[in-house]
Amino acid sequence: MTQSLARNLARQQIDRRLGPFRRLGEAARPPKGWIRAIRDSLGMSTTELAKRMGVTQSRISAIERAEARGSIRLDTLARAAEALGCRLTYVLVPERSLEDMVRAQARTKAARVLGHVPHSMGLEGQTVGKRVTSRQLDQFADAFVDRRGLWAQE
Repeated sequence: MTQSLARNLARQQIDRRLGPFRRLGEAARPPKGWIRAIRDSLGMSTTELAKRMGVTQSRISAIERAEARGSIRLDTLARAAEALGCRLTYVLVPERSLEDMVRAQARTKAARVLGHVPHSMGLEGQTVGKRVTSRQLDQFADAFVDRRGLWAQE
């Protein structure tokens, strides 16, 4: 199997696995964080959670503040989840499919490389329609898919 085919297959598999998460929509984090929201909903005090986690009550307050700020460490969040009888699920959900992201980047890169060509052709009286230009750009972009440097900033 070629490396390009393997990457394409990997993108498809990851996109399929991420499908359920995309359908969930954006579950907004509560203003004071999930730890505090779940702890309060369970009727658990900070002292009780502290004992379950093996830390001090003041540490629980610091953990909850860190989560609300978005600066909590994943291992700490996992420990708090376990102490609350929860499971931490960590996932990055792309805004669109990975295949779409790669194709768009390849097209952007191809357009950058070919940027001056339509203008030069016009000066030589060899202009082509926008549809033909777009199709040619897509074909050229195919050459960039799964190549090193696709995501490099130039």
